[in-house]
Amino acid sequence: MNLVCLDLEGVLVPEIWINFALKTGIEELKLTTRDIPDYDVLMNKRLAILDENNLKLKDIQKVIASMDPLPGAYDFLQNLRERTQLIILSDTFDQFAAPLMKKLDWPTLFCNTLVVDETNRISGYTLRQKDGKKKAVNAFQSLGCRVMASGDSYNDLTMIQNADKGMFFRAPDSISKEYPQYPTVTEYNDLLYAVDEFMAQDRVLSSLEPVNKLS
Repeated sequence: MNLVCLDLEGVLVPEIWINFALKTGIEELKLTTRDIPDYDVLMNKRLAILDENNLKLKDIQKVIASMDPLPGAYDFLQNLRERTQLIILSDTFDQFAAPLMKKLDWPTLFCNTLVVDETNRISGYTLRQKDGKKKAVNAFQSLGCRVMASGDSYNDLTMIQNADKGMFFRAPDSISKEYPQYPTVTEYNDLLYAVDEFMAQDRVLSSLEPVNKLS
């Protein structure tokens, strides 16, 4: 069985925190895992900025409600899901993702959860599990799946490294040059072509496997 695992932000939808930064004018909120690889450091920085500016969950959700998937992402997903199974592995949060998942026809998403107090202040976050993208890929492989993985940031690196086929999609040059062993594509058609190649390789491998005959 084949399975494709994709990152969400920067691959299928715009970066939520960057859009929120543009709305609020707070430059530091533009930082993502492309800039700060340590997710805990990045999130603690974001939460401190929210507190300093008295910004609540509802303020972020209002911006998310106005966002759309990246151009071409919807059609790409429909074509991909006709070919094989898809799981989106993201470091976003349940409270952020729903409006965008609806616009993508509800693909399966594994993500994290925010801790929100009675005043709508984001007081923390709960990871689904540490290094969850890598562990998800390993878990799917333990179930007999061949996994292709693609993303755009440092936090996608371990799933790309552990997948049967890994590649970057629209990663910045700094990351692509740091890890040249993983190909980078920037167009959905090229990513879909890579999926087709991955599927074709599986058919070749299957044809080489011995057939058990009944005696």
